[in-house]
This record gives sequence, structure tokens and C-alpha cells, in this order.
Amino acid sequence: MANERTLRLYLDHRVKLVEYANGIVRDPGRAEDVVQEAFLRFRGATPDRLLEEPVGYLYRIVRNLALDRRRRSLLEKRYFQDGAEQVAETVPEDRPSPEQELIGRQTLQRVFDALDALPERTRIALEMHRFGGCTLKEIADHLGISVSMAQVLVAEGVRHCMRFL
Repeated sequence: MANERTLRLYLDHRVKLVEYANGIVRDPGRAEDVVQEAFLRFRGATPDRLLEEPVGYLYRIVRNLALDRRRRSLLEKRYFQDGAEQVAETVPEDRPSPEQELIGRQTLQRVFDALDALPERTRIALEMHRFGGCTLKEIADHLGISVSMAQVLVAEGVRHCMRFL
């Protein structure tokens, strides 16, 4: 019975989860892989118990896996380029200085830290809006809240991230 509910929940949200993951990994094939892996982890974590917010938990798993996949992809690109010529071709002439790159990485890490510090519902609303491209109506439907509350959550999330920066 619990497996049927888990599968139904996954199937009902799969398309949005793939869109959400694609907003992070920027590759539809990898986004599909992330969502499938998330489902397997979700199913393994919830075989005999009910969660208060199973959809939020599933989105959290997708987010974490997508971020891991993106970081891994960036590392692979950095360390496994074929030959110095290809590396030279991919480096733009107006490449930022090492200091600018460091500042950019630190800023990105602060954004990730800010997202991790948000309450779950606010974080989901912000990520769905900014990374998943979801409308406020879609966010409201997903979270079971009003559109105006979805707007408040997204605005709170943005303000919170700005304070971190």
C-alpha cells in the first residue's frame, strides 16, 4: 500500500521534478537520471512510514542530487579535458581573473548556504520559481497555499539570500 502511494506521488510530480532538476543541472538527460535516482532513494527511505511533507522531501532529494551532479560535472570538465588545445579553445579571451573567479565561487557558496538555511517551504517556493521556472500559481498548487502566499514565500527567500550576500 505504501509503495503504491509512493509510486503515485512520484508519477504525479515527475514532470515538475524533471523541470526542477533541469533548472539546476542544465541537461535534460541528466535531469531525468537525477529524478529517477531520487525516486529510488525516496522509495527506500519511506517503505513503511508516512511523511508529513512527502513532496517537499522528494524535492529536497532531487535538489541535493542535482547539485551533486552539477558539481561533479563541473569537476569533470575541469580535470578531464582532452588536450591543452581544447582547453585553450574553451577559455574565453575575456576570462575573469583568479580573484574574480574566487569571489564568484564564494558568492555562489553563500547562495547555497542561504538556500540551506531557509525554511523548507520557502526554499522549495524559491527554487521552483528561480531554478524551475514555475509560476506562482504552480508553486501555490504544489504547496497547497494561495498565490499571494507563494509570492510572499518567494520574496522572503530572495530577501534572505540577498542578506547572505
